[in-house]
Amino acid sequence: MGLVGVQENGNGEVGLSIGTKNKYRRMDSEVTEDFDDGSHHHHQEKRSSSTRKYVLACAIFASLNSVLLGYDVGVMSGAIIFIHEDLKITEVQEEVLIGCLSILSLFGSLAGGRTSDIIGRKWTMALAAIIFQTGAATMTFAPSFEVLILGRFLAGIGIGFGVMIAPIYIAEISPSVARGSLTSFPEIFINLGILLGYVSNFAFSGLPEHINWRVMLGVGILPSLFIGAALFIIPESPRWLVMKNRVDEARAVLLKTIDNEAEVEERLAEILLAAGTGSTEKYEEKAVWRELLSPSPPLRRMLITGVGIQCFQQITGIDATVYYSPEIFQEAGIQDKSKLLAATVAVGVSKTVFILVAIFLVDKLGRKPLLYVSTIGMTICLFSIGVTLTFLGQGQVGIAMAILFVCSNVAFFSVGIGPVCWVLTSEIFPLKLRAQASALGAVGNRVCSGLVAMSFLSISRAISVGGTFFVFSAISALSVLFVYTLVPETKGKSLEQIELLFKDEHQWNGSEVELGDVVHLVQKQ
Repeated sequence: MGLVGVQENGNGEVGLSIGTKNKYRRMDSEVTEDFDDGSHHHHQEKRSSSTRKYVLACAIFASLNSVLLGYDVGVMSGAIIFIHEDLKITEVQEEVLIGCLSILSLFGSLAGGRTSDIIGRKWTMALAAIIFQTGAATMTFAPSFEVLILGRFLAGIGIGFGVMIAPIYIAEISPSVARGSLTSFPEIFINLGILLGYVSNFAFSGLPEHINWRVMLGVGILPSLFIGAALFIIPESPRWLVMKNRVDEARAVLLKTIDNEAEVEERLAEILLAAGTGSTEKYEEKAVWRELLSPSPPLRRMLITGVGIQCFQQITGIDATVYYSPEIFQEAGIQDKSKLLAATVAVGVSKTVFILVAIFLVDKLGRKPLLYVSTIGMTICLFSIGVTLTFLGQGQVGIAMAILFVCSNVAFFSVGIGPVCWVLTSEIFPLKLRAQASALGAVGNRVCSGLVAMSFLSISRAISVGGTFFVFSAISALSVLFVYTLVPETKGKSLEQIELLFKDEHQWNGSEVELGDVVHLVQKQ
């Protein structure tokens, strides 16, 4: 690894290991002398397989909260049609109902950082599930718009906790070589939830008007059963345990997630140094929030990159495309409700299938090539949606082009900026600031999401739906420039190495990955 690893051997000597790979060597001769032995090699292979499965299981269970967020986003796009008719709500109330979830979730994200530092990453995920399920149950049985908003309030708080803590937990428990792929899991599960929401809309739309939307929302309660079971399987984050001076417990967790014992000790030494507990000298630190509000130059660079990429993920209009896809297709010329909901299922399938491309490539090709392909592709698709809705009218060609470009837009989103933005914000911040700095990024994400969701219908009435997509296209073009100038490549580096990367301003804004690498990515696909 590019970071110096500190290792004390049995004789009290300190060894330093410096390199660019995630390979470590103990200075004890005992550890290395049996490496040629066949049975030892077989044991190592067996252990390597079991640790990979264990880390994978932890990532999957930690991502289950994201199904709740995705399901809520997907199901509300169809349920709102029937809520509008059943509860006789106005268009403004419709915007508030959809958009308030994102605004309210920022309070959960803000509280989530501090909460996870106090009670741990694992139990913060449990708290998120409990709050969300309470909100979902309230919405399911809501007799009026006011009670529906109350349920939405609780669901939003729960989602805020969930979206900021899952990527942090996975990043802190994953080995460097697979961290990008595993940290993308919450985004996969969000997409899976959106798809399930769309399918639920389509499946239950035939029920009576006052029942169908309640069943659609109520089905979202089911994932809590799996989340409850997951808490008995997944361990606490080893980095949080080190912060709480529970070093032996942290070592036990690392032994389950890393298959090389020598690397476990090296990684533990790095975490101890990063947490500031590796030395017996006590020194005073600024309070976390004071440090975030008056950041040092390296931390300022981290915040610009982390919060910036989170905001760009949302202000390019992805939530408008997902929440209001029925309205977009209606504008293109589809009038039948069941056909509208069927078209939205196509959007959900595109979003879910293409996230898998990102999972396979994020650790092989890196974060920046995926971001380039994603932001450039989205810019073209958003512009094309604007052209289609503005100039092609409501004929069959217009409908086909609208479905094609909306599906392509969400596909490009899922290939890059969708998952990679969460990967970056979970890995670029220092350990003692990670939870609360990531919470700031999540707040930026949720605020932008809420602003887009709450204003889309009103802006569309003012400048047309097509005109709104021209605006999204211009913002997306700016995101390409942001990625080029301000996002460094973090592939293959340990969390502690990445921290050092931001201390060098040249490495921060000097692109390690050029746009030419995108050609290599396209050839790979």
